[in-house]
Amino acid sequence: MATGSAREWVRRLQPYRLPSDGRSAFETVLTVSLLVAFWVLMWFALSYSIILTLVLSVPAALLMVRTFIIQHDCGHGSMFTTAKWNDRVGRVLGVLTLTPYDYWRRSHAMHHAASGNLERRGIGDIDTLTVEEYLALTGFGRWKYRLYRHPLVMFGLGPAFIFMLQHRLPVAALKDGIMSWKSVMVTNLAIVAMWLALGMLVGFKAFLIIHLPIMLIGASVGVWMFYVQHQFDPTHWERAPKWEREYAALHGSSFYDLPQPLMWVTGNIGIHHVHHLSSRIPFYRLPQVLKDFPELAEIGRLTLWQSFRCVPLTLWDEDHRRLVPFRSVRGRMAGAAAAT
Repeated sequence: MATGSAREWVRRLQPYRLPSDGRSAFETVLTVSLLVAFWVLMWFALSYSIILTLVLSVPAALLMVRTFIIQHDCGHGSMFTTAKWNDRVGRVLGVLTLTPYDYWRRSHAMHHAASGNLERRGIGDIDTLTVEEYLALTGFGRWKYRLYRHPLVMFGLGPAFIFMLQHRLPVAALKDGIMSWKSVMVTNLAIVAMWLALGMLVGFKAFLIIHLPIMLIGASVGVWMFYVQHQFDPTHWERAPKWEREYAALHGSSFYDLPQPLMWVTGNIGIHHVHHLSSRIPFYRLPQVLKDFPELAEIGRLTLWQSFRCVPLTLWDEDHRRLVPFRSVRGRMAGAAAAT
């Protein structure tokens, strides 16, 4: 598809951008209500079995992911018709998702503005080196990057660190202005108040058994979703001045074609190429876009099974214009070592 065609899609998707305040309110209340219901169910289950409680934490965590997607749409101004209600709802949901709304909204907007641009990496996305950049690193530098990209770190320790610690005091917020700093501090205070109240209500041991798995699983699922939405083959990266936002949005973001129940709990965010093309489309209108334009469902499509093959894709090969695994550069590393 030509670049001009990608820009044309933005125009064609314009009618889907208008949210329905009633539908948005319903989706928000339904999602949070189900999350609370599962939390209470886990509390009752704890009297019978810790294992049952942990099993219930999985659907509860998925509902936390859906809550985050609603907050995410508020940040794009696509959930409600007024900025006031987008911001109010987004800030409240940020307490549940451990995400300072105003700070996150700014960094995520930068991600959308630079997605697929090789010269503007590292802002709200997964750190990805080119093959040449990786080969230019010292041995210790390569080890650090390989550790960062290891699945246990990327989908386990990393998400826990981001949501439990990094969001509590993001260094970048210090230079982003008073609103970002205020967002972080107010969110932290609200989280502490909520956790203390829940701990006093059910007991702090029970609170940790119930809430910690929800947050850890939800964080890992959220990072996994973000990963496969941009780290797939074939994706698209380009350097300026050839980089073009609309083309990068359409071809550098995947359509993660999940089974319908998983698509629902993840807020249709798997229809990511459409979201990047037009971020003002509410999440509940994204499936209608694919129904009306089935040709979009053939671009960047990943099934659940195919997505697991994305895990080893760690480096961008500029010569072949695709993501490749570490093993693809072993020969070049050996040659470089022999030359020295």
